[in-house]
Amino acid sequence: MKSGARALGVAESFARRDDGSTLCGAVVRADRTADGFAFGTCTIGGTDATDAIASLYTTADRADVQYLLLAGIAPAWYNVVDLHGLHAAVDRPVLSVSFETSPGLEPALREQFSGSALQERLQRYRAQPPRHELDVGGETVYVRGVGTDPEHAAEVVRGFTVDGGRPEPLRVARLAARAARTFRTDGEA
Repeated sequence: MKSGARALGVAESFARRDDGSTLCGAVVRADRTADGFAFGTCTIGGTDATDAIASLYTTADRADVQYLLLAGIAPAWYNVVDLHGLHAAVDRPVLSVSFETSPGLEPALREQFSGSALQERLQRYRAQPPRHELDVGGETVYVRGVGTDPEHAAEVVRGFTVDGGRPEPLRVARLAARAARTFRTDGEA
């Protein structure tokens, strides 16, 4: 991975369901240089995460971003992202990286939703590519990718990971999302 390659890492932070989820898109180069930020929100338990993330990409306005990395596939309490739709919107490879083993989201979705809300989330979730286990710096992560093959997705995730298993664009985005959420919800100075 060339040191100047850029990814937009997207992570979220929320404290209470009624506050909404604060999203951050952090443009980070493979050499670990943070190169820009965009902020937005999505609804807790809603269905607007895909559009909100596409909006972050548009707001960042960076044609030099080569990859879109997401922290998971269901931010904001099961606001399931449509990776295929997001790939079509941004015309870049989209990689969802998760950090824990799980049996998948279906059991949790069934526990939290019913009726048409459940069916919509299940349909979107089932349409996503499968997760692939990946060793990154001695840590195991799970990657779903659209717009690239699993081998290249692994190269991208490893290329943007400095230490441990969290790619730098996602680490920086998570820190910035937390700071922005705290500022937004605890009152502006």
